[in-house]
Amino acid sequence: MKIRETFARSLRTLRQARKMSLEELAHRAGVDRAYISSRERCVYNPSIEVLDRLAAVLAVEPADLLKKSDKE
Repeated sequence: MKIRETFARSLRTLRQARKMSLEELAHRAGVDRAYISSRERCVYNPSIEVLDRLAAVLAVEPADLLKKSDKE
């Protein structure tokens, strides 16, 4: 699995585990809802800055968004 796919899966999984909507995560990270949606669908790569903000909102380390799960 490519790192972009790993990031997308991790982002969606963590967001859903925290019962956050796309809108809430986007608002708290200071980005547009469509931006989050496109990352979860592997359309674009996130910048390092946004990766850091998303991790902070999700209360994880940035590297956690790039780690493959045991299922991968």
